[in-house]
Amino acid sequence: MIYLKNTLLLFVFASLTMTACKNGQNSKNTTPDNSETYTGSASVSQGSATVLTENIFECDRGREAPIGTSTATDGSEWTVPAEVNFTNESFPFASDLFNPCTKVEYTSADEALAALDGTDVIEVDTDGEIITAYIFADNYFEMYINGIEVGKDNVPFTQFNSNIVRFKVKTPFTIAMKLVDWEENSGLGSEANRGQAFHPGDGGMVAVFKNSKDDIIATTNSAWKAQTFYTAPLKDLSCASEEGSLRLSDACSTENSNDGTSYYALHWKTPSNWESADFDDSDWPSATEFSNNTIGVDNKPAYTNFIDVFDNNEEDAQFIWSTNVILDNEVLVRYTVK
Repeated sequence: MIYLKNTLLLFVFASLTMTACKNGQNSKNTTPDNSETYTGSASVSQGSATVLTENIFECDRGREAPIGTSTATDGSEWTVPAEVNFTNESFPFASDLFNPCTKVEYTSADEALAALDGTDVIEVDTDGEIITAYIFADNYFEMYINGIEVGKDNVPFTQFNSNIVRFKVKTPFTIAMKLVDWEENSGLGSEANRGQAFHPGDGGMVAVFKNSKDDIIATTNSAWKAQTFYTAPLKDLSCASEEGSLRLSDACSTENSNDGTSYYALHWKTPSNWESADFDDSDWPSATEFSNNTIGVDNKPAYTNFIDVFDNNEEDAQFIWSTNVILDNEVLVRYTVK
């Protein structure tokens, strides 16, 4: 009788154990780590970066612009949102076209040009022609001509501003720019906005280049090359993919959140010599064009004061970025003027 009772108890215990295992209790979790669902070429980080500098620029009513370091699952470390030259005194600042932070707010391009005394012109070629570039970047840019540093944005984040860069160069010449959509939540590609703590803001850059005769010789459009090097925030890594040289995140969510601290980011190493004229960008994707409405510039005087330049009736410049203007936060673009 005792034997039967013990046998019955053993049977019940075994049944409960099998049921518990089937339901996932006391068993190894078979749900894959989200980081394992990503099979692309980027390094993956998760969560907030370690903030190195809380704010690299002070501006009344401007957002804080932090610099941080993210450590990826492969042990590599990444400066976020990008390695920039904002505090590098040897890299020249662009001139103001419209800048609420410095209170230099011109109402026309002619007025802004008249204020320049020529010391702003960067010489690439001694026997070259002076080229004038007009740039509106959301948020930050650094420009190189044939690998020479010619101008950087003087506001890394906000308020929204626009710039003039002048340089002396012979044709043909190659324009290379680093573009950064800054972030308040370091390493998480987001900012507090629209009532949410983690809002993935958008980027976008438009530029017009004129020669000494005031003729437009180049504008931003899909003929430019654009490659992504930092993508965030990603709630689910499986949404990211790659097709050839395209680094795609169009299937990823761009919804706001009040808790994005566990989100992921993708990081790619920038190639050496990417800013030089002889760098081979033939396998880079074409830039993607975005409308004024998508970028949201109709209420920004840094843009609207200069519609005659950016939206010229004969040469209408287009906002460009990589394929995802919301989630891609560091983008390199290139174009050769012939």
